[in-house]
Amino acid sequence: MPVSDESVRVGDGGARQFYGLDDFEARPGSITSLLRTFVGLHVRRLGGWIAVADLVRLLEDAGLTATGVRSAVSRAKAKGLFEPETRGDTQGYGLTPQVVGMLERGDAVIFSRRRHAVEDGWCLLSYSVPEGRRPDRYRIRRLLTQLGCGTVADGLCVAPHSLAPRLEALLAEAGLRDWVTVFDSALLRPGEDLAAVCGTWWDLGATADLHRQFLDRFGDVAREAGSPTFSRREAFVTQLRVVDAWRPIPYRDPGLALEALPSDWPGDAAADLFATVVAQVSERATAYVEDVVGAAAEPDAR
Repeated sequence: MPVSDESVRVGDGGARQFYGLDDFEARPGSITSLLRTFVGLHVRRLGGWIAVADLVRLLEDAGLTATGVRSAVSRAKAKGLFEPETRGDTQGYGLTPQVVGMLERGDAVIFSRRRHAVEDGWCLLSYSVPEGRRPDRYRIRRLLTQLGCGTVADGLCVAPHSLAPRLEALLAEAGLRDWVTVFDSALLRPGEDLAAVCGTWWDLGATADLHRQFLDRFGDVAREAGSPTFSRREAFVTQLRVVDAWRPIPYRDPGLALEALPSDWPGDAAADLFATVVAQVSERATAYVEDVVGAAAEPDAR
């Protein structure tokens, strides 16, 4: 499954760096993003290690260049996604233990669906950062937005109660938890219609646009992928592109109750399409990757 939960490591001099797919700055469709999505989808299934040549070959199949892949691998290695590991006489990369945990947490976001019930309550997050640490304030605000929080007022965010454990964990991993006070299981009594007030807290228009763009881009893919003539290689490329495009959307979409959303909300249709395509192509995509890696491991294929 894709790299999809934000994690951090301590680098030289104690500086913290984000790594993993939830480097939210990695634009879906970019070489960096596709590499990380591939790692999450396939490298764990291969035992947590892949030969450099196989990695390059597979991503070339997806339309990337060998030079671009190698540059992206170098950047990912510097951020802690990989660690070099040679097996026999074959150079490759293995996943670090921290990344494996990050992948597992991310799977729960990308490959599951949630719909918050109003009666479940809400989570409020209040943050205050000393004047001398303004960059941390910016990081908190940006991270909370990227993780699906709405903004009630300056320094005060809101999210469904079910998101609270993940939000707290990621703030702690980012070294930002000390500046945030969490009020969990809060009851909200807005003075106006819930959908109207949620429309001021969240940029639901931007999130709806993400769903519609996904539907427009992949609306015909489900029909094509269901064809018996759709090859394993095509399934692999489709899986990679679809998951990579979908990956940031369930983070931005907090899964609000239907009564808190516009009546024409496209999120369920987009989630249905994603689930359909993934179900159609995943088995064949996995088989294709195993074929490529297995063929490279044969003595005659070297």
